[in-house]
Amino acid sequence: MDAPLPLRTEFLLRLSLSVGEPQLVGPTRSGALRIVPVTGGTFEGPRLRGEVLGGGAGDWLRVEPDGTTHLDVRLTLRERAGGLIFCQYTGLRAGSAEVMQRLAQGGTVDPAAYYFRTAVRFETGAAEFAWLNRLLAVGVGQRPPTGPVYDIYAIL
Repeated sequence: MDAPLPLRTEFLLRLSLSVGEPQLVGPTRSGALRIVPVTGGTFEGPRLRGEVLGGGAGDWLRVEPDGTTHLDVRLTLRERAGGLIFCQYTGLRAGSAEVMQRLAQGGTVDPAAYYFRTAVRFETGAAEFAWLNRLLAVGVGQRPPTGPVYDIYAIL
């Protein structure tokens, strides 16, 4: 068998979100469902910079009894040049029961104390950002009290 091919990444952007009050749907067949409106935010990287539009943006969180959280996030990004970019990601946040409880209560927790990763896709009709349509990305997240922050890397 040949040696495994390397996985190369390149920093794409930092995404910082502001969020509203969660809408607690409650226990469902696939975990406790919380819908968290995304009210805005910013993104910045070497090739992209702009704002996160509020309104239709949100995170459909499914929380397991042990606090493990499954994310399903959909956002509209407006690049400073004016182009709109749809960003969708799924993810997983997990840690010890104590860490997950502190996060759920809005406490400050060292990001090294929990696992928070995302798989990211983009779609746009803006010609100058069409390269995003052909890109897979991954993110490393953290959840400070001010709102989620992700460092997103393009997989090359």
